[in-house]
Amino acid sequence: MAKRYKTGDICESTGRYTFDGYTDGTTSPPVTAEERIIPLSKGETFPPIKSSKKGAYWK
Repeated sequence: MAKRYKTGDICESTGRYTFDGYTDGTTSPPVTAEERIIPLSKGETFPPIKSSKKGAYWK
């Protein structure tokens, strides 16, 4: 099972990460296609979902 990260965590390895839910447990608004999969480099911070201004889980 892939490790789950959340907004504010530091990326441990460069790669592409997939949205895995909002940190507040809600399911809306839907994430935009551009925000569903994001590229991150080692040392960068996992971002919030900009379109909704909400924290997110990533894996």
